[in-house]
Amino acid sequence: MNRFLSFLIIACCGLNIANAQVNKLQKQFLHPPDSAKPGVYWYFMDGNMSEKSITADLESMKTVGIGNVTFLEVNVGIPRGPVDFLSEEWQNMFAHLVKEAKRLGIEITLGIGPGWTGSGGPWVPVAQSMQHLVSSTINVSGGTKQPIVLPVPPPKAPYFGEGGFSPELKKQWDDFYEDVAVLAYPTPSAQAPKIADIDEKALYYRAPYSSAQGVKQFLPSTAQYLEPAKDAVIDKTKIIDLTSKLQANGTLNWVAPKGNWTIMRLGRRNNGAITRPAPVPGLGFEADKLDTIALNAHLDNYVGKLIRKTGKPNVNDAGGLKRLHMDSWEMGAQNWTPLFREEFKKRRGYDPLPYYPVYAGNIVESDEISERFLWDLRQTAQELVIENHAQQVKTYAHRNNMQLSIEPYDMNPTADLELGSVADVPMAEFWSKGLGFNSSFSCIESTSIGHVNGKSLIPSEAFTSQDNEGWKQYPGAMKNQGDWAFATGINRFVFHTFQNQFLPDSLRPGATMGPYGVHWDRNQTWWPMVGGYHDYISRCQYILQQGRTVADVLYLTPEGSPHVFRPPSSAMDGDIVQPDRKGYNFDGCSPGQLYTAIVQNGMIVFPGGASYRLLVLPAVKTMTPALLKKIQSLVNDGVVVVGSPPLKSPGLSDYPLCDVQLNTIAKELWGTLQEPSQQTTHQYGKGKIIWGGELGTQINDLYPEYDLTAAILKAMNVAQDFTANGTLRYTHRTTGDEDIYFVSNRTGAPVETTATFRTTAGKPQLWDAMTGTIKQLPEYTVAGGLTTIPLKLEAYQSYFVVFAKSSLQAATTKNFAENTVVKALDGPWQVSFDPKWGGPQIIKFDELKDWTLRPEDGIKYYSGTAVYHKEFDLPKNLNAGGKNLYVDLGEVNNMAGVKLNGKNLGIVWTAPWRVEISGAILQKHNKLEIEVINLWPNRLIGDERIPEADPTENGKWPEWLLKGQPRNSKRYTFSSYRFYDKNSPLLKSGLVGPVTVQQSGL
Repeated sequence: MNRFLSFLIIACCGLNIANAQVNKLQKQFLHPPDSAKPGVYWYFMDGNMSEKSITADLESMKTVGIGNVTFLEVNVGIPRGPVDFLSEEWQNMFAHLVKEAKRLGIEITLGIGPGWTGSGGPWVPVAQSMQHLVSSTINVSGGTKQPIVLPVPPPKAPYFGEGGFSPELKKQWDDFYEDVAVLAYPTPSAQAPKIADIDEKALYYRAPYSSAQGVKQFLPSTAQYLEPAKDAVIDKTKIIDLTSKLQANGTLNWVAPKGNWTIMRLGRRNNGAITRPAPVPGLGFEADKLDTIALNAHLDNYVGKLIRKTGKPNVNDAGGLKRLHMDSWEMGAQNWTPLFREEFKKRRGYDPLPYYPVYAGNIVESDEISERFLWDLRQTAQELVIENHAQQVKTYAHRNNMQLSIEPYDMNPTADLELGSVADVPMAEFWSKGLGFNSSFSCIESTSIGHVNGKSLIPSEAFTSQDNEGWKQYPGAMKNQGDWAFATGINRFVFHTFQNQFLPDSLRPGATMGPYGVHWDRNQTWWPMVGGYHDYISRCQYILQQGRTVADVLYLTPEGSPHVFRPPSSAMDGDIVQPDRKGYNFDGCSPGQLYTAIVQNGMIVFPGGASYRLLVLPAVKTMTPALLKKIQSLVNDGVVVVGSPPLKSPGLSDYPLCDVQLNTIAKELWGTLQEPSQQTTHQYGKGKIIWGGELGTQINDLYPEYDLTAAILKAMNVAQDFTANGTLRYTHRTTGDEDIYFVSNRTGAPVETTATFRTTAGKPQLWDAMTGTIKQLPEYTVAGGLTTIPLKLEAYQSYFVVFAKSSLQAATTKNFAENTVVKALDGPWQVSFDPKWGGPQIIKFDELKDWTLRPEDGIKYYSGTAVYHKEFDLPKNLNAGGKNLYVDLGEVNNMAGVKLNGKNLGIVWTAPWRVEISGAILQKHNKLEIEVINLWPNRLIGDERIPEADPTENGKWPEWLLKGQPRNSKRYTFSSYRFYDKNSPLLKSGLVGPVTVQQSGL
């Protein structure tokens, strides 16, 4: 066989493999697997449940394309139900739930405790709960024998207050106390200063970053300190350990030497964290997050009990229990566990006991020494949380054939990226824009974790909301924010929330989770049409789960905790709730993750396949020698690093030798520790360090301005990954054979633009997740490794631009067709409403109009489905000539399904508001049906004109509901929570149009 023929065979085989890969992608894109389907947070409300409602919920999910649920039971604003949490009856219902989920192929993710906060319950003894090291202090004058009685240190006030305690828990919280140590030291002669923010630095409190004002993104770790006078601080060498001399009644068997002495009694107490908002029978203390014994005891009492009831999960089952879940950290901080001193000594290399006074804000030796100790305290606590809590939950999950997902943010006392890196499935949360808090940073964090660790699945608790949501949201209103989440790297929506609908089906909208959540359940007006939206979501999620994300910049986070990763604000475009990445994409990386990286062809490469061209260091002047050695090895092997040298180690381990070691490495790597006034490049090994000048001037950020790092990449001959002269967002994934770009119009107006993509992997194709269609984009140019394509997008429209080596042929010569109106369907329409919800059975509309502008109360206040009927002929002179015909609906409020001549043509829920009719159209007597669904608020507002008692008055359900009697009311609706009154504004509803027949042409 000659060499040319061999080459040809190899090339053809390669093309066939590439085509097979593309064909698989196309097939799965058109018909996404269950793994690509969205999920829901499935909430149960304190014993309000039945097997009937469980089955009805799951079957409705299956029908509309929901593939997974996160199961949690809570207590939010609804009277308790008859099925006590974790009772035998409850466990049987849970077993029924798992059996039904298996039958329907729906995956279950189980929260690891009652409520949504963490891991705890009534089975957690206070001695195995989250703990603080607390202290009391007295001053004595020595030289004479005198009785010394040390007061019992009081507990720290619970972060969420004492209101959530039951009387039993309150008593246990008050009573629990165990001594840890007694220390005495000469009272400083000068006024003793205190360490600022000690409650935060010593891990007594960590407020929620997403919702509390002024919460620090991170605690500063500096190389320079303003030191108080020596006579104002505690001399460590003169601290006396009197622990053995403390009597059970608090009396100290000790005669103080001459002089003034301060005596501290230190002990452990519960930190006040309880399960919240838990069902009443699930109320209890949160388990110790630093101790595996406490954690495993908790898991056995909850998860273990359920697994013993349902049977161990089978990995081959399509549905059922698949994952354990740690939700957003809302338990506060802890700084003690019975073995903390031993663990500290093992990990930090010195005894923390002489530094216990620092817990109370006292300065031992110096401010720097005390702050270094606090850094070590937080680092030890972080390591214990990760190893003894998160990693142990993961081990437990794997032992039971499950995975672990983690939302590593909010009150997290550890570094978010370090905690999240433990997860098999890192998870985020974003709130509906304008309807709650801004936690968009958690999407950047979790996608960074997933990308660096090579995780294909990165879900998000999606569209969380509160108070004024009130059934106002619907798929079309959520399109832009959903596409923003996709562009961040989120590739599975888990909608918050599907409230288990335990009330009779006649009572709608039914049960809510108090004021929280977008109402993603089977009682929604538009639920029969939501499958069209889920099809779009599933196609997007399938593609976004393939391959790996392409990014150029890796931002290293500092060592230490707590830490919330945020990129430089200049690296983001758009508003603060929906910030989009610019043309050079990035991820954040924790120190723990960086240790796994190697260098290939000058790029930082991780075991999961992620690679980056530039490593950017944080503007922090401390670093451990171990981390700097890792960075040194990366640079030596060819990495380009941006950042200034650290000057000191942050903790007391090996102090002061650690600072000497750090300085030695830094001088080798940077050449000098003196910051240059101009941007400077220092070669080291195969790589280089770039620093100085403007790079060393950060404003409110840990990292240099985006334009500075962009200029460095440009100088490295790295073009921006994506540019467009319109307002588009993007994300880029690669499978090795294909480059896949998701592009989305960020505006509510049509956009025509020219976009440039950093790839020449093949001919560009447009994959439309709305319609499931794929076509060639014949208009494009290639130059210098870039492909430039003219694009056109409707309001908030999105699609994938896929570059692949495939045989797909262009059917046209233009990328996008121009549509022209060939017939306006104006004039009268026959409209039918559902009398069950107060509407007229049939009525004539002389013109299309917003329902709220109609004089009839039955239409003005109507919520639900109405069907518009019209017959029309095509123009006699219309010559289709192979061109496609469409019905364009104009303005729709809020979703529509279209039938023509009895043929179902699909669901329309966002722009472009049209469906193709080419295969169903007749020349004459076309029968058009447009089924339109609006939202619940109008009917709820109309019903508020009819007096009726609150549905949960006095914390109880109405008697008629409890006894299964008919409801004596003229209202059409019933809900467990009231969002509206009779004066609330009505929402625009119905088909407003204009409705037209359009023809596409190139």
